[in-house]
Amino acid sequence: MNGIGDFFELKKYNRQLVEENQRLRSLLINNKPISHTDDTLMSDTASNRQYKVIPAEVIKNSFDLRKNYLTIDKGEHDSIHQDMGVISSKGIVGIIENTSGNYSTVQSVLNTISEINAQLKNSNHFGTLEWDGKNQKTVQLVDISRVAPVKVGDTVITGGMSAIFPKGILIGSVSEVNPDVSGNYFIIEIDLFNDMTSLGHVYVINNEHKKEIKQLESETINE
Repeated sequence: MNGIGDFFELKKYNRQLVEENQRLRSLLINNKPISHTDDTLMSDTASNRQYKVIPAEVIKNSFDLRKNYLTIDKGEHDSIHQDMGVISSKGIVGIIENTSGNYSTVQSVLNTISEINAQLKNSNHFGTLEWDGKNQKTVQLVDISRVAPVKVGDTVITGGMSAIFPKGILIGSVSEVNPDVSGNYFIIEIDLFNDMTSLGHVYVINNEHKKEIKQLESETINE
C-alpha cells in the first residue's frame, strides 16, 4: 500500500511542478518579474497578459523526414488553435498545424516548409529561420544582411515580428557563417538548443492579442 501511495503522491508532485513551470514560463514570456509572493500570483491575470502558456505532452514525433510533425495531447478543448507557437524549456519546437478536440499536430522546425521570424540576439538584424532537411541538429538563418555583426557562438532568438512567437524565445547558437549566392546576405548555420529527437513536456503559446493584430493589419492592407 505504501508503494501505491508513494506513486500517486509522486504523480501529484509532478503535476504541481508542471503547473509551476507553466506559471513561471508565462511570467517570463510576458516580461513580468518572477516572485514567489502571493502579490505576483494576484497580478498575473488575464487582463494584463498578452500570452497564455498551455502545457502539453508530445505523444508522437517524427524527425527523420523532410517534412516532420509532432502530435501533442492538447487540442481545441484546451483553447489550442492553428498557428500557435510551441516551445520547450530549451527553445522553439514548431507551430500548431491542425487541431481536434483533444489533440494537435505541430509543424516541427525540422520541416523544409517551415519559416519562422528570427534575429541575432546581440543586434536587431532579422531574418528567416529555415531547415534544409539535412541535419536534425542544425537549421539555417537566411536573409541576414552582410553588414550584420555575427560570429560563431552568437545566440539566435525569435524576432517577435509575427503574432505567433513573442520576441526572445531561444533557438540556438551560430555554428557557421557563409555568404549566399548574391553575396549580399549571410546564410547562417544554427545549432539548435533543443534536441528535436527527444521531446516530452512542451508549452503552447496563445497570443491573446492575435485577433486584434490580424484585424488591424488586414484593414491597413485593404485601405
